[in-house]
Amino acid sequence: MPPCSSSRPLSEPEASEPSTVVHSHLLKTGLLPYLRAEELFFSSAGTPPILPALSNLLHGTSPKVDANPLRWNAMLSALSHRGFPSLALWAFSVMHKLGLSLCSYSLCSALAASSAERAVRMGKQIHAYAAKSCWVSAVFVGGALVNLYVKSGAVVDARYAFDEIQLKNTMCVNTLLMGYVEAKLWSDGVMLVKGMPGFGLTPDGFTTSTLLRMCAEVPAAGLGMQVHAYLMRRTKYLEEDVFVQSSLMEMYGKCGLVNEAQLVFDLAGNIMPGKRRDVVLWTSMLNAFGRNGRFNKVVDTFDEMLHAGVKPDEVAFVAVLAACSRTGDVSRALDYFKFMSSEHQILPCQEHYSCVIDLLCKAGQLEKAWKFANEMNVGEEGDGRATSVRIWGTLLSACKEFSNVEMGKLAAQRALGLDPSNMGIYMELSNLYARMGMWNEIEHLRELLSKRGLKKDVGFSRIELTR
Repeated sequence: MPPCSSSRPLSEPEASEPSTVVHSHLLKTGLLPYLRAEELFFSSAGTPPILPALSNLLHGTSPKVDANPLRWNAMLSALSHRGFPSLALWAFSVMHKLGLSLCSYSLCSALAASSAERAVRMGKQIHAYAAKSCWVSAVFVGGALVNLYVKSGAVVDARYAFDEIQLKNTMCVNTLLMGYVEAKLWSDGVMLVKGMPGFGLTPDGFTTSTLLRMCAEVPAAGLGMQVHAYLMRRTKYLEEDVFVQSSLMEMYGKCGLVNEAQLVFDLAGNIMPGKRRDVVLWTSMLNAFGRNGRFNKVVDTFDEMLHAGVKPDEVAFVAVLAACSRTGDVSRALDYFKFMSSEHQILPCQEHYSCVIDLLCKAGQLEKAWKFANEMNVGEEGDGRATSVRIWGTLLSACKEFSNVEMGKLAAQRALGLDPSNMGIYMELSNLYARMGMWNEIEHLRELLSKRGLKKDVGFSRIELTR
């Protein structure tokens, strides 16, 4: 049962003994103190060390090895939890080859290493061994299997492993629940939580927070209210857990029930009279107002947060800048933007720049918007590239509205330099030319699109007919 790792955990020079290589490697990496080297490497009777056997056995030799499974399990656990998952899988394979007893402790350590390495094939082999040896129904082994499959994105296999556990615990449920959330299987997650009483389990703070998140994504305000009622009747999480409070506010905000979110926010302040509401709760309230179009309330609540002595974070500034963008309050947005770095030492990120540039474009202040766009420091890969293209596209649209051809051309060049096949930029530039009556430029643009093999996506609509 060889470990499924594409890279060898250690290099083995021909001039060195395996024990020397392993020993020096552990010294350099700092793992040696955690392994208790005197106990694990060398026995008092002078028997051969354990770790060299990993190399020797897998290369066909059979040295005399200490067959004490307790010492092997200690080494396996240390390797797995100290950042050496591939070496832990190597050790586990040797244990299996030696015919040593593999208990739940061994299997859990090996499955943890498989999760860290995303070694699904190795994990499935361990799963098969656990099933044959009847360890698969043990809660710790089953929970480790669920965690492996969830981290690998195999939610169906995770559910199968979960169902094999005879006596489940809340941690197993939460692990599978996170798999459903990552896969956006909201209904499956809700059904899992509803089935917890049948397992003899009660939801904890993590379970309820995750369930509220699912209610917000669906959205399912009715179920969210039931969760709220459960929290008030059965638990103290609503009084003590700020993340549960924040999740409840987010749920109400995304479901359009901003007044209920406000009640939860006010209740959190009354529950903790001697303790200030932290920035998480304030930011959740800002987002709830912003999602429901109450942009003036966003600004007022932000100022109230500052007055209460709570230091805003990056997310709070995004919320208030976005609200200023919607209301067209340029001066206040610029004040907040300067205040963010001067008073709170928060470096503006792409979201902050995007809000300000969008506001300046709407207000027709194209020169300022161009200056901000050039100052913006975002990555040129992944989300950073997409954000840059969107911002230059926003500036191009503003140039069309305010008939600024030269700046529009430059904005289009910057956007197409990042994404040469973006048809939206070409179409916006064509609209700018059409607005200004520049038909020759439009013809040149069409020739360029033809040479590059780019075509505009055809729009279509779909309706569902019922009989």
